[in-house]
Amino acid sequence: MSGIRFRAAESAIPGGWHVARTAAAEYRKCLMNTESTQSVLAPPRQAPPVVRTTPVARRLIAMTIWLGCTAVLAVAFLVTPAEAGIGTHQQLNLPACGWIVTANLPCFTCGMTTSFAHAVRGNLLSSIVAQPAGFLLALGTAMTMLVSLHVLITGSNLAGFFLRLWSPRLLWLIGFIFLGAWVFKIVMYKEYLG
Repeated sequence: MSGIRFRAAESAIPGGWHVARTAAAEYRKCLMNTESTQSVLAPPRQAPPVVRTTPVARRLIAMTIWLGCTAVLAVAFLVTPAEAGIGTHQQLNLPACGWIVTANLPCFTCGMTTSFAHAVRGNLLSSIVAQPAGFLLALGTAMTMLVSLHVLITGSNLAGFFLRLWSPRLLWLIGFIFLGAWVFKIVMYKEYLG
């Protein structure tokens, strides 16, 4: 059967079966010659663009980040943590949580200010109990402040290393941590744990 196909190709294509066979091999090579094992229809993956900055620009960016982190931690130090685990933000003339007022359920950020206030005072367990995600954010804010201070002083590209760590998978993980912390806060608020 295959001999019939080659004979038909010989008569149909000038140059005979050798040309047909070479064309088929080139076509297969074209299909198989992709950058990786991706399918032919999928676009090739590209590396994220590398942002290059001068040491002066890095220092200005680091100074802005350092000032923001320092301001957040300073405000957390100036307020007194509420014993109830929520409501510390009202010392900053902010209204009570609308979720608690209307639905008697804490929102996903309830306890964040209290958690930050405990964390800057070194009461880490109280910070975790007030809002686990708030504790992690306070820790992240303190680490970001230290890294930005390092970059501000030295002009190094250390922050670029941390920026490369961000990925969709990490964002999903952070989202699940916040969701778990919210469930924990609801359970603690409703005193289901006794």
